[in-house]
Amino acid sequence: MPETPKLTDRQQQILDLVQSAIERTGAPPTRAEIANELGFRSANAAEEHLQALARKGVIELVGGTSRGIRLQSDTLRALNQARGKQFSLPLPSLAQLSLPLVGRVAAGSPILAQEHIDRTFLMEASMFSRRPDYLLKVRGMSMRDAGIMDGDLLAVQKASEARSGQIVVARLGDDVTVKRFKRTRSGVELVAENPEFKTIVVAPGDAFTIEGLAVGLIRNNMLM
Repeated sequence: MPETPKLTDRQQQILDLVQSAIERTGAPPTRAEIANELGFRSANAAEEHLQALARKGVIELVGGTSRGIRLQSDTLRALNQARGKQFSLPLPSLAQLSLPLVGRVAAGSPILAQEHIDRTFLMEASMFSRRPDYLLKVRGMSMRDAGIMDGDLLAVQKASEARSGQIVVARLGDDVTVKRFKRTRSGVELVAENPEFKTIVVAPGDAFTIEGLAVGLIRNNMLM
């Protein structure tokens, strides 16, 4: 277990804000959103506090993206235990999750079909704010600005409904995609977090379903 870092009240406030945003939407906040929420005059003030958290090993900052904030699970566990937030599980076996890793999904077949599962990982439940059902290997860079990169493993909780603003795994026709779900007056849009990719407008009558909600993100090299 790593040493418990000592955080200032402001650093703890920002860490709580980051954790809350990931739990609520599946992605961390931008510097501007942090500044707005906490009343900073500019995003630079938020950046300085994030850099301090990174130096203390609580988060990792990913360059080139406005939402490139990764939580460091080991350090967070130590912090939560020190603050008395770590809950005890009724059965030791529930402390670990067996999560299938889904690679490419064949057209028209269920995500968790056996032929899609590359391998299975045993992971600590405390790494996630909500219990995931599987890991999905991210393909492409359409969600780059949400800090979700090609090759990352997205932790997904099975769901058929989503709130506007949440990051979802959706099936549109024969394709499965990771996008930000947006409900509009005219229907539904699947929004990329990269200006190089167009928003997908779901037309009435399209074969569209939500497969799950993003509840965490793991860098692939962490599991090698």
